Amino acid sequence: MVHMPPQKIKSAGNILVTGGAGYIGSTVCSALIDAGWTPIILDNFSSGPREFTAGRIFYEGDIADRNLIQKIASERGPIFGAVHCAALIVVPDSVTQPETYYRENVAKSLELFAALRDVGCRRIVFSSSASIYDVVDGFMVTESSPLKPSSPYARTKFMMEMVLKDFCDAYGIRGIALRYFNPIGADPQMRSGPYIKAPTHVLGRLVSVALGKIPCFEITGTDWPTRDGSGIRDYIHVWDLAQAHVKAIENFDEAFSQSSAVVKNELSDSPNYKVVNLGTGRGVTVRELLTAFESVHGSPIKKKEAPSRPGDVAGSFASCELAEKLLNWRAELSVRQGISDALKWASEWSPSN
Repeated sequence: MVHMPPQKIKSAGNILVTGGAGYIGSTVCSALIDAGWTPIILDNFSSGPREFTAGRIFYEGDIADRNLIQKIASERGPIFGAVHCAALIVVPDSVTQPETYYRENVAKSLELFAALRDVGCRRIVFSSSASIYDVVDGFMVTESSPLKPSSPYARTKFMMEMVLKDFCDAYGIRGIALRYFNPIGADPQMRSGPYIKAPTHVLGRLVSVALGKIPCFEITGTDWPTRDGSGIRDYIHVWDLAQAHVKAIENFDEAFSQSSAVVKNELSDSPNYKVVNLGTGRGVTVRELLTAFESVHGSPIKKKEAPSRPGDVAGSFASCELAEKLLNWRAELSVRQGISDALKWASEWSPSN
């Protein structure tokens, strides 16, 4: 269903953003707009709020609907590139509902990639995940680090990358898989942010405790082989993450003309496919994040230790040199800024649905 009349294509071009009503997808759309691009949102609103599409071009529907992709291309003109953010992402849910995750994430992505090929879209930026990496000594992973997805969710991301890589090798498409680490915060202009009522990610749970929505923050896993026993992650501000997508679009063709170290693992680079880590390059433990949160919040919160959850791992943080070389991007915002923006967003966001 189209909610805006056809508009003249901006000189920068059309970018199809699947999952553009979601937390990350909506922030990517804001960053694209700020940079002069025209995002076209495709979302079925299975989780993302309609408010995040206000004043933007959007189509309501499923990413596996090839006729809808054809309709978008016919009505809006050439699609310069696509950013594929749509996916189910809750690790514990993927453990108990693997059928749903493989269908929604993998099978439907196959249909999307085929539809994009058929309408002549030759540039695909894929929202992948650092969860596909194995745990390594020192916890810092490069794009060539060994892969070992440890949950059905992570395995869907691994499989989606395999599908995209094979499509790129066979059909003349080019793809860049951006392996996200842990996004935090909200759009600094407060256009969008986290919206899940019962978040499972660490910062979301901290905010929920601070606002009195849940009674206690659980440090899930305290015997990991890290400096303080809690899990270690690379927390990247969602606005930095969104800017990386803009850079990936703007530098897409140039990224394939640059020489770089060849990625060698189960998803090696090919002439038409590249993988790039997106993080800060700094590892932060859950206890360290908790301390920073209490500092920004201005008071301590109630917390307790708890066992790790199904699918959890010790964690990792990113080596980000390749992102700077290929995309001309690096993270700029701090963890404290991410915490501050998350708290501000949570205090202001009031969904109508």
